[in-house]
Amino acid sequence: MKQNLDYKLIIALAAVGIVWGTTFLGIKVAVETIPPWFVTSIRQGLAGLIMMTILLFKKELEWIGWENFKQQLIASVLMLVIANGFTTIAEQNIPSGLASVINALTPILIFLGSIMFGLQKMSLKGFTGVIIGFSGVVFIFKDGLVSFLDANYRTGMMFMGFAILAWAAGTIYTKTHANKSKNITLNLFYQFTIASCIQLVLASIFSPNPDFSSWSSRSIFAALYLSIFGSVIAFFCYNYALKHVTAVQVSILSYINTIIAVFLGWLLLDEIITIDFIIATALIILGVFIVNYKKKEKKAV
Repeated sequence: MKQNLDYKLIIALAAVGIVWGTTFLGIKVAVETIPPWFVTSIRQGLAGLIMMTILLFKKELEWIGWENFKQQLIASVLMLVIANGFTTIAEQNIPSGLASVINALTPILIFLGSIMFGLQKMSLKGFTGVIIGFSGVVFIFKDGLVSFLDANYRTGMMFMGFAILAWAAGTIYTKTHANKSKNITLNLFYQFTIASCIQLVLASIFSPNPDFSSWSSRSIFAALYLSIFGSVIAFFCYNYALKHVTAVQVSILSYINTIIAVFLGWLLLDEIITIDFIIATALIILGVFIVNYKKKEKKAV
């Protein structure tokens, strides 16, 4: 019997790849005038309110029990507080392109972690696809790789290092608990609310006297965009995808994010797309294809 395409999954994966490709630019604009912990707290807080509104409308807002709450707490701290928060802090010190390169290491960490925790078997095909995809990302930014040696970028790079480790750990943790709770919206409501509360406390500690009048409308709009698209839509799609495909297959979208980020630079900031970018794009697409390609099984006669 021919297997039907899962269009919901295709849309979810496309949304993750495209939307999160825009968030590096969004974060960079948001932190121009808003302290990073306030950016993340606003982002997750508004996302939590949107999820709560949906749940109230569907009459599905309820207590999830301590066991599930613990799972959402761990996922929230790893993926939203640390990974998302530290990426936002990092972009105060490093270019969004460099942040994108470091972030592109995530699929390699998730690939190794998935093998370590038995989520998938070690395969030459998977490893080759991940490495080819990453080489494409490096190829895009090869002229800017000297940024790694810049002393001014060390703090930002350190935060990005912690961010990608936390994201990889959170993805693997979410995957191992993916089927234990069916209501993604309810889970995300708790994750966003927990993260926003923690980040608001951190904002009050690290930016105790914020000058709200200095927050530009451009930065506020970026924070709202990050909340609605970067959090609500993309996180819902990411969690949906994790229920249906492997953690590595979802994480490989980090490479697509880089293509989107560079494309937006060309579209909005008049940056030039070179032959290097075209070669790099081909490498990234090849890497994604290798990781996801499966031979058709022959029908038994």
